[in-house]
Amino acid sequence: MEQQESLNNILKLGAKHWPEAFGEFRSTILTIHRIHSHLDSDLEKLLAGFELQKADFGVLTTLRRSASPYCLSPTELYRSMLFSSGGLTKVLSRVQKAGLIERIENPEDGRSKLVQLTHQGKTVVESIISQLHAQEKRKLDVLNEDEKNQLDMLLNKVLGNWE
Repeated sequence: MEQQESLNNILKLGAKHWPEAFGEFRSTILTIHRIHSHLDSDLEKLLAGFELQKADFGVLTTLRRSASPYCLSPTELYRSMLFSSGGLTKVLSRVQKAGLIERIENPEDGRSKLVQLTHQGKTVVESIISQLHAQEKRKLDVLNEDEKNQLDMLLNKVLGNWE
């Protein structure tokens, strides 16, 4: 409720002091930004308990959603994660040091190594996802099933306009 008051205050002050920008402004995008901020914060807090960063989590989830044995080339990871190769190299080193991935020989190209999720990495990422989904479910339990379906439909419609 406090956050809603904050959004209402933003709109009220904007309409009063900047009417040309806020006269017909809707709080929808501000609300989406606030939800994103909360989701991001919840994820960062959860990952901190595992001593991981969001980029590390991105590597682990990308590997986990690939076919068993959860192994990809660095190029496939790079394309999926939209990192610079230098950024990805640093992330892979950090996650490998934590024992969550391993670099294995590429049978198709002896000059490169594949990135594979370790058993520990699989356990960790599955635990994080389970906890994350439980948190998100609790937040969405304020809606009934029809409202959840309607929200999904409306957000997908808006997202489709961008994509």
